[in-house]
Amino acid sequence: MYKAVIFDLDGTLLDTLDDLMNAVNFALREFSFPERSREEIRSFIGNGVIKLMERSTPDGIDSITQEKCFDSFRRYYLDHMADNTAPYEGIISMLEELKKRKIATAVVSNKLHSAVSGLCKDYFPCLIDVPLGVAEECERKPSPLNVYKAMKALSSDKENTIFIGDSNVDVETAHNACLKCIGVTWGFRDREELEAHSCDFIADTADEVLKLILE
Repeated sequence: MYKAVIFDLDGTLLDTLDDLMNAVNFALREFSFPERSREEIRSFIGNGVIKLMERSTPDGIDSITQEKCFDSFRRYYLDHMADNTAPYEGIISMLEELKKRKIATAVVSNKLHSAVSGLCKDYFPCLIDVPLGVAEECERKPSPLNVYKAMKALSSDKENTIFIGDSNVDVETAHNACLKCIGVTWGFRDREELEAHSCDFIADTADEVLKLILE
């Protein structure tokens, strides 16, 4: 049984896709850029919101316009990030069981730190011990820096910690930190991508994740 669990947020604990899509398209409309479909946004997620906006805007725009577009996205998203967002099925009961068993929990996400803290407080009160988002570029996954910070805050080590996410970025992050990774299939990527990146375990439900943590 692991003593500490580090989760990705978007696509792992929370379905944030519609709120991200709405924020992206709000910003694109402000600059008269073509809007993006839900599936396009899904494919763009994984490397943080700056990269999400870079992938969503048309090729060839100048850096000043790109920065203004991102700022428009950020302002809208921070005001509307809980409009449609919800935990995936079984997540709350899984986190409650981890808490009951005194297994420490953290979130390491490529979202802005303020958004990570706010979402964890709103959706998982008292269930996530350490929420960490990105405050500077060096913390962005697949860098393991925030994973190391989370382990230190949880007083855990590599042998007793496991990482859980839904994408190749999460698998790379876990392996960069020398951790095992559970990939989940309900998020923004599919089983084939997780297998292609040598994910250690793959789970289709929150119950399967819990069983792997407790083994």
